[in-house]
Amino acid sequence: MGVASAQGADYEDAYKRLATEDGSDSTPFFGQYQAGIATPAQTAAAFVSFDVTAGDRRELTDLFRTLTERAAFLTKGGGPPLPRPGKSPEHRHLLGATVVPDDLTVTVALGASLFDGRYGLAPRKPAQLETMRAFDHDDLDPKITHGDLLVQLCANHRDTVGNALLDFANQTRGGMRLRWRIDSFRFPPRPVGIPRDWMGFKDGIANPDTTNASQMNQAVWVQPGRPEPAWTAGGTYQVLRIIRMHLEKWDTVPVAQQERIFGRRKISGAPLYATDPNASDELDPVYTNDPQGRLTPLNCHIRLANPQTPQTAATSTILRRSFQYDQSPDEGGNPNMGHTFCCFQQQLNTYIAMQTRLENEMLASYITPIGGGYFFALPGVRNARDYYASGLLHGLPT
Repeated sequence: MGVASAQGADYEDAYKRLATEDGSDSTPFFGQYQAGIATPAQTAAAFVSFDVTAGDRRELTDLFRTLTERAAFLTKGGGPPLPRPGKSPEHRHLLGATVVPDDLTVTVALGASLFDGRYGLAPRKPAQLETMRAFDHDDLDPKITHGDLLVQLCANHRDTVGNALLDFANQTRGGMRLRWRIDSFRFPPRPVGIPRDWMGFKDGIANPDTTNASQMNQAVWVQPGRPEPAWTAGGTYQVLRIIRMHLEKWDTVPVAQQERIFGRRKISGAPLYATDPNASDELDPVYTNDPQGRLTPLNCHIRLANPQTPQTAATSTILRRSFQYDQSPDEGGNPNMGHTFCCFQQQLNTYIAMQTRLENEMLASYITPIGGGYFFALPGVRNARDYYASGLLHGLPT
């Protein structure tokens, strides 16, 4: 099975699970890697950024232990455990008398700001982790950018995501404070396969095969060894970009030109050389016979993202796990709708190099990145005795 067909099958399976309205399906929490990365994307999501307010390293450790306990419970479901000392008992019942797991995944990532002087973590900072700079066409709003901690919540239904967010906010009060959040969702695949974005194009066709350990080890999971600190093995760099789409402008562009801007057919998702509307999106773009970009423009989205040259081979593979958003219109009455772009990669520099190439893409005048950040998604919680960031904090005095 090819990468595109494997991804399409994952999406179709995810939507079939929505028929289980009781929310009894669960995604394992414990393991070498965090869920919510290689996991097939669910339909509802929230990306929630926090400022850590723990007073010292002991309180920081307690925060991560609390996050772990709550995530392990919420993703498994069942009767609520006894509350921690000083915490209120659960009585929300948003998901019923007992919590249903609903394929909830909780993915925790650290921002560069957590490695400042507050907790003495700077010597163990991931080697490439930095604060996201503004690219040429960005208009980053500080109110929805950066953060010490990013919690990605995904599930099959919106109420499950909301319940998890409220739970974390309640149970971690005093340890971290909500900075910003973006609620997101995925469309059902129409007619089949990969879901589309607000611009009407299939999103995330070219991805590593998440079931292929070799591909994931090469492109996504941080491997043991320098220059990365030892604790980072099994984690991955996460990029989140909140991208507003100027749909009122985009909708005036003829479909043929839209296809040249993206580099794919709008209906099928196939490369531009495939004219049949039923052509497979599994077909690979081929540029060797089109060096001047007469068929697939040199500055179209997919060709700049992956030019298929020896010079760019090392910076052309990321794992996309993106969603869409829809917020209130701006003061001028224009829709505020767009793309919650999320990707994971073994090296942050892979994304930065790719995005630097994309600064010259034709799509740039139809989108404006307005927020997000760079984060390091932690290695998995291996068992019930482990906790988030245990490798980072182990051996440090509390």
